[in-house]
Amino acid sequence: MPTRPLGRSGLQVSALGLGCMGLSFGYGPGLDRAAGVQLIREAAARGVTFFDTAEAYGALNEEMVGEALAPVRNQVVIATKFGFKDGDSKAGLDSRPERIRAVVHASLQRLRTDHIDLLYQHRVDPAVPMEDVAGAVKDLIAEGKVRYFGLSEAGVDSIRRAHAVQPVAALQSEYSLWWREPEQTTLPVLEELGIGFVPFSPLGKGFLTGAIKADTAFSQNDFRNVVPRFSTEARQANQALVDALGAIAQAKGITLAQVALAWLLAQKPWIAPIPGTTKLHRLEENLAAAHVALDSADLQSIGKALDAIAIEGARYPAHLARLVSR
Repeated sequence: MPTRPLGRSGLQVSALGLGCMGLSFGYGPGLDRAAGVQLIREAAARGVTFFDTAEAYGALNEEMVGEALAPVRNQVVIATKFGFKDGDSKAGLDSRPERIRAVVHASLQRLRTDHIDLLYQHRVDPAVPMEDVAGAVKDLIAEGKVRYFGLSEAGVDSIRRAHAVQPVAALQSEYSLWWREPEQTTLPVLEELGIGFVPFSPLGKGFLTGAIKADTAFSQNDFRNVVPRFSTEARQANQALVDALGAIAQAKGITLAQVALAWLLAQKPWIAPIPGTTKLHRLEENLAAAHVALDSADLQSIGKALDAIAIEGARYPAHLARLVSR
């Protein structure tokens, strides 16, 4: 597995990481503890060195990561996040410095480690000045409990304010073939400041794999049930993108998922996507994308397909859209 720098921070990670959220949170039942630990270890055995979790994904999620990676702790980068009241993404935001410190203490125990490699603010908290947030993380870095500071779904002003207090190593936000908004203002600022970019949902929450159709039924506790982009009508309209990408994938002899991931890797050398999965064969398929080279003709073909298709549906319901790009 090739590695990549996250900007100019000095932090090196595998070109593709593993987003661990779906192992136990957000996409339905998930895996039991033993199966989750095993999948994480399978990823590590295949060269993945970058693993992403969060307090808000539940204690089990961090515990899976900690147990799985304990034998190889010094060979991997573990990222986790703070920022929600009582660790509950539905309970509102809380990035007070004392709360950050409490979250880090608890996360260190669940992760079975003495340091967090990359600590993100999960969402910008308008009630707490960004300077106070960055200052709290700076103190934790000075104490050796955290190595690098990151932000998630932050806007340009927040990124600049944080970076002025404690250099930001990485921004984690959604970016994929069907959500390209970061290209407009975010990526230029990251390049200017030397900040790496970690796209989550690089496969469009599963849609870009081609496995989700207009009539696909999600389990009751799958959050895609409330995402406008996953309404039956939107999925039916957005199938045109999957069909266009499918033709490109077939011509290259690769899968839809590999097209989507290779396209992201081709955008900037400091981009490291974190696709998630609960299935070993999907993990292997995703990781193979790190060795797919898209040439200028391939990228031009993909660009033409994207320009010809208008994606339908918002990526978040209104109550969640308010939490991003602050």
